Amino acid sequence: MQLDLFEQKIDRAIRRLKENEPDDEPYYGATSGGKDSVAIMRLAEMAGVEVEWYCNLTTVDPPELIRFIRKNYSEVRFNKPEMNMWQLIVSHRMPPTRKVRYCCEYLKEQGGNGRVVITGVRRSESAKRSKRQDVECNSRKKSIVINPIIDWSSHDVWSFIREQNIPYCKLYDEGFKRLGCVGCPMAGKRGMEKEFARWPHFKRLYIKAFRQMVERRVIDGLETEWKTGEEVFDWWIANKREKPNKQIGIFD
Repeated sequence: MQLDLFEQKIDRAIRRLKENEPDDEPYYGATSGGKDSVAIMRLAEMAGVEVEWYCNLTTVDPPELIRFIRKNYSEVRFNKPEMNMWQLIVSHRMPPTRKVRYCCEYLKEQGGNGRVVITGVRRSESAKRSKRQDVECNSRKKSIVINPIIDWSSHDVWSFIREQNIPYCKLYDEGFKRLGCVGCPMAGKRGMEKEFARWPHFKRLYIKAFRQMVERRVIDGLETEWKTGEEVFDWWIANKREKPNKQIGIFD
């Protein structure tokens, strides 16, 4: 009997994992604990491939998400950064923005150098990811990247989670669509406001880091109209991408 379209996607994802399994070492599995991550972890189990799972701590992760991973996926190894988000902000003399996402490269995209890496990247997530392939080469990290659910929709992921009865972080049940870094500008103004209402201590930490950032800019002789961390925070959360910010020389 012919498989339906969704079963074909599952079969194709499993086949991708089997066909690209390295001969000399396990896969390097990149997991965030989100819905896509738990889906690829189950698919790897179904494929019978050997994987070492890693999660990069960003220091602005939702606490509930980290507890979820520790409780349900004890095999996951956590990578801790040398600098946290607050130190990165001060060292870069500017907040992370949609256009300048230095935090992603440092906090989320480390690890897997020289390995065959599994990710939960999907084309439907964004315009930037729409051109991604199921098998890719990362020349900078000298790694091969396997994206087994590259052609899945969000609906496909949730259908698979329910069909397989896979544990998932209950923050999704609170209406959160993404479980990335708290305060990520990619969430938009409304998304950021919702996150800071849910985790107000992160707002306080960002304001403190922004205050230290302003102080560092003044010491370094950089043009700075901001006077307080609160002013930076208000500008940052406004998320107005269409207007240039002359202070830091970018369009955000």
